[in-house]
Amino acid sequence: MSEESSIRAVRLQKLEEMRRLGADPYAVERFETTHDARTLLERFEELEGQPVRFAGRIVSYRLMGKAGFAHLSDGEAKIQGYFRRDDLGERWFEVFKLLDIGDHVGVAGELFLTKTGERSIHVRELTPLSKSLQVLPLGKEKDGERWYGLQDTELRYRHRHLDLICNPEARRMLLDRMRIVSAVRRFLDSKGFLEVETPVLQLEAGGAAATPFKTFYNAYDLEVKLRISLELYLKRVICGDVPKVYEIGRVFRNEGVSNRHNPEFTLLEFYQAYANLEDMMDLVEELFRSVCQDVFGTPVVDVKTADGSVHQIDFSRRWRRVDLLEEIERHAGVRPEEFATLEKAKAAMERCGLPTENEHHVGGIIEKLLERFVEPTLIDPTFVVGYPLETSPLAKKDPNKPGFTRRFEGYVRGREVCNAFSEINDPIDQRERFEQQLGQRMGGADETHPYDEEFLFALEGGMPPTGGCGIGMDRLAMVLTGADVLREVILFPMMRPEAPPDRD
Repeated sequence: MSEESSIRAVRLQKLEEMRRLGADPYAVERFETTHDARTLLERFEELEGQPVRFAGRIVSYRLMGKAGFAHLSDGEAKIQGYFRRDDLGERWFEVFKLLDIGDHVGVAGELFLTKTGERSIHVRELTPLSKSLQVLPLGKEKDGERWYGLQDTELRYRHRHLDLICNPEARRMLLDRMRIVSAVRRFLDSKGFLEVETPVLQLEAGGAAATPFKTFYNAYDLEVKLRISLELYLKRVICGDVPKVYEIGRVFRNEGVSNRHNPEFTLLEFYQAYANLEDMMDLVEELFRSVCQDVFGTPVVDVKTADGSVHQIDFSRRWRRVDLLEEIERHAGVRPEEFATLEKAKAAMERCGLPTENEHHVGGIIEKLLERFVEPTLIDPTFVVGYPLETSPLAKKDPNKPGFTRRFEGYVRGREVCNAFSEINDPIDQRERFEQQLGQRMGGADETHPYDEEFLFALEGGMPPTGGCGIGMDRLAMVLTGADVLREVILFPMMRPEAPPDRD
């Protein structure tokens, strides 16, 4: 029998003994509390000596003859409980002796100060609420410092409940991510945007250039795709004369997994009629500033740079606005005229040490140079403006710059955090772009935008000039919480299956 199985067997025996004593932890449906742990600690002087009721998980346990101590945590803070046989009685003190670290209990008593000066609850009543059949990797803690505990990254991601229990920093990032999503909703709602729900299963997965996941719709005998974007359906709502809409939803792109990419992620897209690219810039700036203030109480966040130093990012300031080709020339040494033909662009790319065999158009080369040479320099909030036509099939053409569009991407900490357009509302132009995308696919480009006749039909009914923006919520959470790896802000990332545990 493995050590894990042996421990589980012992705890099962304790559970049976608790039940024999009339203290079945799974029989209790409800326990009423008066305060959380943080309130009990912060308002100790006011509440000292008064009756309180508290429930939490046992995170430390000491039995000392006829008395014992246990720290109880409600996830956000912990407080010590003092358990004495003379107060609980023989039967309930026997129940206390059967408790383990990881169990949930409810206690009733009064606040008091121990001889060592620790704010604690003098427990008069004990109610077991659950029994942990596993040993939790809580580690050790002393004078505010923690060590050991749950450190294995794969275990942390696979068993995220343990991460939430055992790792305060991981818990902070994950809970802050939840608060960030809520704050984004509050901001857009305050601006008059309406939240929309659009289909996850689609005949044509459009709005981006990506490989979709496929599934089968039994009721209609159809192969369908999981959406890769929210864009086209939201713009169809704009065509229906709803002037401000947004959606926060899951999208799915059948691509690789990395520290910055996950095939399943949460996307925010918002669209505003009678607005343009510059309006979207103003709205993005205000959104970041508002969310930071709402969640963290300040528009300034501290982030670590590649060399380990701390850099302050102030979202109360205007973002830099830079031209894409000018930045490529500054950081890669490739002049704008070198993008005049595909041959010249490939030669420039090779000169920069990048492979060209998979490049089928100039636009793709421009964006590869951006990714390699420019993105790492964009630490402070920056809008990169002016993207090529070939990679922007849904953005208006720039009338002052042939071959380019009215599109920007926003960057913070060297990561793309948003993508925005002055949207195409000319159905003839949009149809031509879709046809160009089909031509690129025929030429060997696998990830191109599909031809969506339903969307074109909506455009032909008339869509007002519109500004639109997409923000990856996982990336947004990474930037604002200081996470270095995307999975740190995803509660349950997909993991390869593991063998079931030994239960013998």
